[in-house]
Amino acid sequence: MAAPCRKMASRSFPQLLCYFSRIAVGSGACRRFSVTPIDRATPRASTAADRATSPWSLMAAVCLQRLPVITADCSPIEQRFKQMLQQMELEKSLVSDHELRLMEDAERMSRRQADDYDSDEEDRGDQEIMMTQDLEDTWEQRLKNFQPAPRVRVSFPDLSSAQRCLADSLVLLAEQQVGAERLWLLPQAAWQEGETLRQTAERALDSVTAAGVKVTFLGNAPCGVYKYKLPKAARTEGSVGRKVFFFKAILADGAPGSAPTAPLLWVKKSELQKYLKPSYMMKVDRFILNL
Repeated sequence: MAAPCRKMASRSFPQLLCYFSRIAVGSGACRRFSVTPIDRATPRASTAADRATSPWSLMAAVCLQRLPVITADCSPIEQRFKQMLQQMELEKSLVSDHELRLMEDAERMSRRQADDYDSDEEDRGDQEIMMTQDLEDTWEQRLKNFQPAPRVRVSFPDLSSAQRCLADSLVLLAEQQVGAERLWLLPQAAWQEGETLRQTAERALDSVTAAGVKVTFLGNAPCGVYKYKLPKAARTEGSVGRKVFFFKAILADGAPGSAPTAPLLWVKKSELQKYLKPSYMMKVDRFILNL
């Protein structure tokens, strides 16, 4: 009994089908087997058709940030820590060349005041000797004449300027038409056939900013997504809502040179809630870093 079983187990699957087909023909009591080839391209075609008939429209938005230009003001604890480090550095530091020179000048002045002072010992001919105190006076005068740039730009108080709040990171908002409303949003545009979402995001930024603005996109993958439904009056069978994919970018140069093509705002992260809707703000707050 083991030999016929071993012989049957060594046969391939098509051979087994042919064997059972012959048995079905001979006996007439068994149903014949049939092998139907599977078309692997059919699921792909159906997936593409489902995507084409999807009721959700794709959009891409840009989170453009202007990084801080100057350092932020120190908090009280940071001030105390800074003073502690300066005191430790002063206590453990060695004497500098300038301090050595000060000590030499003080020693020279003490020798000159002594009764047994011999001027021939320090005779350097016609060479002019500049004392360290004279150097310090010159440096003090240069410091008084130096005028540092102001940390607060009084001439840029409006929110439409990228030169405000130089110590904070700013985010660009654009006023755009959404249905019958005009809302403050991150610059966005609808996806078009034949382009990637990154290209859609670049086109959205170009449509609201001035020409010649240099930005750096941080990768080709989106950093967040926001999904919302259209108002019931605007919904159709083929259009139910929007899916917005966010991309991050950084302003490369200082500020846009010419006037923008749409109303814009440069706001801090703490000011976003004044302009964005709560549901939109909840999605945006996840990937905006307060650098």
